[in-house]
Amino acid sequence: MGLYDRDYARGNSFRYEATFKSEAQIVSFVKETYKLFAASMMAGAVGAYVGVPLAGAIQAYFWPLFFLEIGLLIGLHFVKHKPGINLAVMFGFVFMTGLMLAPLLSRTLGMSGGASIIGNAFAMTSVVFGAMSFYAIKTTKDFTGYGKPLMIALFVIIGFSILNIFLGNPMLHIIISGAVVVLFSILVIYDTQNIMQGAYETPIDGAIALYLDFLNIFTSLLQLFGIFGNSDE
Repeated sequence: MGLYDRDYARGNSFRYEATFKSEAQIVSFVKETYKLFAASMMAGAVGAYVGVPLAGAIQAYFWPLFFLEIGLLIGLHFVKHKPGINLAVMFGFVFMTGLMLAPLLSRTLGMSGGASIIGNAFAMTSVVFGAMSFYAIKTTKDFTGYGKPLMIALFVIIGFSILNIFLGNPMLHIIISGAVVVLFSILVIYDTQNIMQGAYETPIDGAIALYLDFLNIFTSLLQLFGIFGNSDE
């Protein structure tokens, strides 16, 4: 689960007042954000593709790779205003998230109908992400003020996730995965509205926020589909 990643966009992004940006600036900002988001999705997919054959090695060196991933995420905050370097670090981080997802993908592929499970999880994630994005644009309700309660919910889920590392309770794992899907679906609305208002400092901030929303929903749905798909055997 990429829960730790998600805090980057919330905790480290300086907020601009949208009223200080012209409509043309916001439109340009939104276009650039979604271009970077689309490119991030492709870079993450490449990381996963490269990682699946190396799943065993990735699992063996999980912690060094994990800290490298975190280092890239932290580094991105400091270089996001430096052209060229910012994109290199951003795509390096996104590639690493795909690489770190490889062991889960590999285990799922080893199940009966594993490829279908992955395909279904991705399709469902796309539907959820698209539906929440559409709702964020069309609704008159403002979700941009919900940052604090959403972060509290995130930390609660992280706490239970850490607890379950020691408990290893399958039912708690299912509940946590379901809660992640719900929370990050709401965060899609929250992030989309902030992007539409030009409330992020850079398009990279907005793109990473959306990417992490998608990643967390996909990872949790993949775990849920894998659990229930495997129980049918």
